[in-house]
Amino acid sequence: MLPAALQKQLAPMLEKGFVLKRAVFQPCLELYPMDEWEQLMQKINKLNRFSRKNNDFVRRFTAGVKVIELDTTGRLLIPKDLIGFAKINKDIVLSTAINIVEIWDKDSYEKAIDDAANDFADLAEDVMGDQSNDDNDLS
Repeated sequence: MLPAALQKQLAPMLEKGFVLKRAVFQPCLELYPMDEWEQLMQKINKLNRFSRKNNDFVRRFTAGVKVIELDTTGRLLIPKDLIGFAKINKDIVLSTAINIVEIWDKDSYEKAIDDAANDFADLAEDVMGDQSNDDNDLS
């Protein structure tokens, strides 16, 4: 069941549906609003499919992709194969990642956050430290 506040935020996107897929870097799922997914697919469709590396990437990136909708009670039904991939047991965490929602098993999410806590300062400096004041108003 999606929390009411999240359903309210996603209301404009409910009619078009969502795409649910395996995450690339973490043992979680990614929920894409259909418009976001279509934009991403436009980029991926520009890849040369006669390149083995590109072809392998497309196959792996789209493995397990499911088009889904919320049911009438606001539930998101996650297919069993994706539940297995994310090792979802009982409690889940919904984490927004700018334009998508990540769906985690609660224990896996807490472990990932704890493991990354010590490295976050270095990561923040590497990613954001070289931004000038003129670039996107970040400093």
